[in-house]
Amino acid sequence: MSLKKKLAMGILTGGLAVSMIGGGTYAYFNDVEVNNSSFAAGTLDINVKGNDKDNAIINVTNIKPGDWMLRTFKLNNTGSLDVSKVLLTSKYTVADAKWNNAGADFGDHIKVKFLANNDKLSPVIWETTLSELSKTDVVNNKNLFDLIGEKDGLKAGNSDTLTVLFEFVDNGQDQNVFQGDSLQLEWTFDAKQTAGTLR
Repeated sequence: MSLKKKLAMGILTGGLAVSMIGGGTYAYFNDVEVNNSSFAAGTLDINVKGNDKDNAIINVTNIKPGDWMLRTFKLNNTGSLDVSKVLLTSKYTVADAKWNNAGADFGDHIKVKFLANNDKLSPVIWETTLSELSKTDVVNNKNLFDLIGEKDGLKAGNSDTLTVLFEFVDNGQDQNVFQGDSLQLEWTFDAKQTAGTLR
């Protein structure tokens, strides 16, 4: 091949390469859509409102065997999610004033006569001592008559009113070891979410 032909072929090849590179800049149909999505978790939040100035369910002094104390309190769902159940866990500490209680537990002598959910029209606890009280669901309907009272759980923005009756049991025996003792009661309410659903 002659030099002239080689030169012509090189120019032609270079021109073709330039046209192919330039071909990428030509206009064509195009459509772009941007979609923004989000996930936001709900909140599970309950609180307990007692009736005294300290917001306690019960604060009582100078009790003696045979005394009983009736109290009401509200369990409020202030979160954005419905609650399926609320478990009550009870614990307490005893301060022994001056007597050696010799193994006697003040909590054995403080009885929860009943704890009732007024909105569900159902009993939650029937007669147990503070020392025996364990995890109990306070918002589910245990009434045989499901058509009366609210259904189970606690919907967001709603509240349940509960009534509790405590008794310092008079066992008919010498209970002097408890004179001056005090008992600090801690009730923990543990809210559980409802089951997941298709959203």
